[in-house]
Amino acid sequence: MSAQFGPAGNCDSFSRVHKSSLDAPGWIADFGLDCYEYQCGQGVRIRKETALKLGEAARAAGIGLSLHAPYFINLANPSQESILKNNGYVLAACAAADWMGAARVVVHTGALMGRSRREALDIAKRGMTALLTVLDTAGLGHIALCPETMGKINQLGDLDEVLELCTLDGRLMPCVDFGHLYARSLGADDGPEAFRRMLDRVEEVLGPDRASTFHSHFSHIEFTPKGGEKCHRAFNDDGGYGPGWAPLAAEIARRGWSPTFICESAGTQAEDALTMKRTYEALMQGRPVAAH
Repeated sequence: MSAQFGPAGNCDSFSRVHKSSLDAPGWIADFGLDCYEYQCGQGVRIRKETALKLGEAARAAGIGLSLHAPYFINLANPSQESILKNNGYVLAACAAADWMGAARVVVHTGALMGRSRREALDIAKRGMTALLTVLDTAGLGHIALCPETMGKINQLGDLDEVLELCTLDGRLMPCVDFGHLYARSLGADDGPEAFRRMLDRVEEVLGPDRASTFHSHFSHIEFTPKGGEKCHRAFNDDGGYGPGWAPLAAEIARRGWSPTFICESAGTQAEDALTMKRTYEALMQGRPVAAH
């Protein structure tokens, strides 16, 4: 197996021509990509009939699917109201994923809300454990939840926190967002040594099998000196934004891993995903590559 590449949602070039996401799988395949992450960040609004059709289109085109759950999820909030809302958001997301045949659902971990990182993480671990029970009861336990590393410093979700969440159950798979880690580290988590350290840590905590197939988001990110993530950027933005893709691709190729990389560039996510794929393939073949 090899790494898989695709866009998060619909890029500008797709949306200028197509009105329906049902056209996305075929378009993505023709574009030369492998997968597609359906976006439910503002809520799960897709109907079952549409989700089934999207799944059929993806299977016909050979495109793998994942789904991004609503952004409102906050596993670090222990209030009963928040727990019920979290359960509802994730249940709806996993049901939609099941209809379309998506194997993975990406979830945000939440905000600290004035708590220590340790306290917030312990609350999130209890919430995640309870959430898995809810999914099992609903017959949706086969959907892999992917807690995501977050880009703002006041959010729960650095790499170690996400990996600790994933030790709760073998079905949990980290969504390592390298742009977010770059932003929350104020640019420190970039370059060959940093990527080697981060991937070593994933393997150390989760073992080689799970580590080699982790889920990932990637884009260039603009950050602020105090808060971390400000906004996503495109590869062609002339601002010196990071992180760099080529050194990460080189490390993935060296290890022979096969993660799923979802590109979250601002408006050019399909084009930049294709750049990522071509860089990775060149490295796998021992050819020189340009920096991105």
